[in-house]
Amino acid sequence: MSIRIGITCGDVNGIGPEIARKAVSKVWNDVEFVLIGPAGDGTWNIPFNGNITPGKITAEASRTAVAAIERAVRGCLDGELDAMVTAPICKEGLKRAGVNYPGHTEMIAELTGTKRYGMMLMGKGLRVTIATRHLPLREVADALTKENILEAIELTGEALDRFGFKNGRIGVCGLNPHAGDGGALGDEEATIIAPAIEAARAKGFNAIGPVPADVIFFQTLEKQYDAVVAMYHDQGLGPLKMHAFDCGVNLTLGLPIVRTSPDHGTAFDIAGKEVAKPDSMIAAIETAIQLAQRSNPWTT
Repeated sequence: MSIRIGITCGDVNGIGPEIARKAVSKVWNDVEFVLIGPAGDGTWNIPFNGNITPGKITAEASRTAVAAIERAVRGCLDGELDAMVTAPICKEGLKRAGVNYPGHTEMIAELTGTKRYGMMLMGKGLRVTIATRHLPLREVADALTKENILEAIELTGEALDRFGFKNGRIGVCGLNPHAGDGGALGDEEATIIAPAIEAARAKGFNAIGPVPADVIFFQTLEKQYDAVVAMYHDQGLGPLKMHAFDCGVNLTLGLPIVRTSPDHGTAFDIAGKEVAKPDSMIAAIETAIQLAQRSNPWTT
């Protein structure tokens, strides 16, 4: 029996349709793909009242992207699909369209009724979950709490178990340089991060830290940790993309369905030129197939 994977078009003015087409043209065994996008580009057609203009940010393209996501989520929840893989969307376009989500993660969480969720990026041996997601940097410290750090650690541990790591080692980043340097460079490590780590350990998770962010990724590549919990977006995703830009995968943790995506954006600058590499989309599909065949700890 084949696995059925839905692939959303993303922003049709970006590289999403191109990388989806290139990825599914690869030889896949026992996999059926459902392309979800505008007429002429998809298997499940989504209305698009405009012209496809590569490289241009438009509200209509973003509305179509959202409609494709909604259809894919519905397909997963109804059992029509075993997993969904999402092509990149444009946050500026979403804002123009009046869509009040900062990204896929929050949108799909709401569509599935998920309250406890997270964002893990993976590639070439690195697995990184971020405790805060799409926030301006100046807001990060105030947004960090013991509770959201603990939740990120728990979701990471559950994901590692799903990937076959028993008692997976979770390195937890400090927020400040040198993980606060004993309080000389900030107290968030002592007052927020360390208590979250202690609470996670009390629940049976193998959490370690706070570890300075300037060494933790090297240590992870040296096999000291199986995953990293970073405190904010670029702290975690900068090293991940430096290490695995062409093959990184974004996995939404906590969902009752399987959702993955490439770890890059719409790449408007090369849209329509047929030069976009599908490697990250292929990796996202491979991860979705893998997870679709395993039990989901977040279905109940």
